[in-house]
Amino acid sequence: MTEASGLSLEQKEELLEVLKERFENNMSRHEGLKWTEVQTRLETYEDKVWSLYEMERTGGEPDVVDYDKERGVYVFFDCSAESPKGRRSVCYDREALESRKKHKPETSAVDLATSMGIEILNEDQYRTLQKLGDFDKKTSSWVQTPEDIRDRGGALFCDFRYGHVFVYHNGAESYYAARGFRGVIRV
Repeated sequence: MTEASGLSLEQKEELLEVLKERFENNMSRHEGLKWTEVQTRLETYEDKVWSLYEMERTGGEPDVVDYDKERGVYVFFDCSAESPKGRRSVCYDREALESRKKHKPETSAVDLATSMGIEILNEDQYRTLQKLGDFDKKTSSWVQTPEDIRDRGGALFCDFRYGHVFVYHNGAESYYAARGFRGVIRV
């Protein structure tokens, strides 16, 4: 049987079990929150469950990192130790992808995030993530890039080295085996 989200009941149950176990094993990321409340919210939004499934399938290891009281939503970030494996070797956006004449990557970070129903972390969110642990010690992740930088052909990425978050720039059309992107979704 297939759910409205495109997931089978078995896939949904497996995902919820993985998310629950990760939630319980990483309580420091979401002190004061209760899994039963998160699960109730997830069961209300099938499309968001599908997006979380895609985050998990591509190696992101999504976990709850905040509860936005004003909006009444749980915030999930990719919490894999390194940039998600299934989302690496991508340039920044569609314009960058189309500008490449040779050796084009399969897709771009922005296109892939959109197809998954998530957003790429911005720099502030990336810094928030790093307060929850040490991520991207060997890889890097594209982050949302301000228009004035993007208009000049650049894009931003971050990593964690020497105990600090570093923000760098690169041509948006560049792509590397060790660079992907991390996503955020609000449920």
